[in-house]
Amino acid sequence: MTTQVAIIGSGPSGLLLGQLLHKHGIDNVIIDRVDGDYILGRIRAGILEQGFVDLVREAGVAERMDAEGHIHEGFELSMNGERTRIDLKGLTGGDTVMCYGQVEITRDLIEARQALDLPTYYNASDATPHDVKSDAPYVTFVHKGEEYRLDCDYIAGCDGFHGVSRQTIPAEVRTEHERVYPFGWLGFMADVPPCNHELIYAMSDRGFALASQRSATRSRYYLQVPLTDNIDDWSDERFWTEIKKRLPADIAANMETGPSIEKSIAPLRSFVCEPMQYGNLFLVGDAAHIVPPTGAKGLNLAASDVATLCKIMVRVYKEGDKSCITQYSDIALRRVWNGERFSWWMTSMMHDFGDDLSGGNNMEPLMYKRFMESELNYYLGSDNGRKVIAEQYVGLPYEDLK
Repeated sequence: MTTQVAIIGSGPSGLLLGQLLHKHGIDNVIIDRVDGDYILGRIRAGILEQGFVDLVREAGVAERMDAEGHIHEGFELSMNGERTRIDLKGLTGGDTVMCYGQVEITRDLIEARQALDLPTYYNASDATPHDVKSDAPYVTFVHKGEEYRLDCDYIAGCDGFHGVSRQTIPAEVRTEHERVYPFGWLGFMADVPPCNHELIYAMSDRGFALASQRSATRSRYYLQVPLTDNIDDWSDERFWTEIKKRLPADIAANMETGPSIEKSIAPLRSFVCEPMQYGNLFLVGDAAHIVPPTGAKGLNLAASDVATLCKIMVRVYKEGDKSCITQYSDIALRRVWNGERFSWWMTSMMHDFGDDLSGGNNMEPLMYKRFMESELNYYLGSDNGRKVIAEQYVGLPYEDLK
């Protein structure tokens, strides 16, 4: 088989890239080791920056998002019960974010690709990029017992942290930076109305909590928990009791509770691979970077990778300019490192690191905690400080090619 762009991975970044390329008349084939149902079973983020929203609209897959998504003009930070609202719209000159679940975005993209009958190989095993430094790269894989070879011009590695794409870059060429945090997030979904019309990020002496939402009738909550905890340790009753202790008292007093429809514990890490490009292979999203979810940047950073790579492919195929190809990694990494820093910063200020000295660069734990409390107090008590948080949260504008 032959195509212009081979996409390994059919999560939201691979699907969005494929849809955008198709809109520009650029052929692409998607290969994934799992199927669409498995992908839709992974509960993930739900806060979309304006840049992501605009990309979905450009891809022509925004009808349900625009009808069901909720525009958020702000969010709240709670420090030991004291609530401070970050006025995103007012502090940034009009920018907002949208609450619309990653699962729903993925579902919309899958259905759009199916409707167009674009080539997609689910449950494909042993996908392997070859000759990525040459002008004739290709991907081999096995599908329904048959071996395939897909010749292409470029390969987009959208196959996540554990995928094959990053490992294709020789170890002596790539540098991997990683920070593993000493706690995880217990996620809890329930069909109950959200406890607040905007998100609440809460710091407390008992640890971090987040009150989020997916719709007017579905709530998503998170608790900081030890990495040693197991999901079986957390009954629904225990979860509701604990989160009420971490959220502001007035919010907790009026929360509606109900049975969980999904519970999971995810570890937190900061991870970056440099470079994000090797020859004609481009790493996109989680294949190149992971952020702790505190700053709502994971999916949005993947979208900015997609935006940059799509611009490059359009210039290559529409203008015949291949000189822009080498810009991908530098442009993507500038935004990635900014998002990584903001996510680390939010995580450091809002979480309890306990006796883990690595959280504060080997600083005495209580001293580090006091520093973070002081920093959060400063930013929340200053107009300029709140503006910095707001500007980072809504996301930086996408960078143009040179």
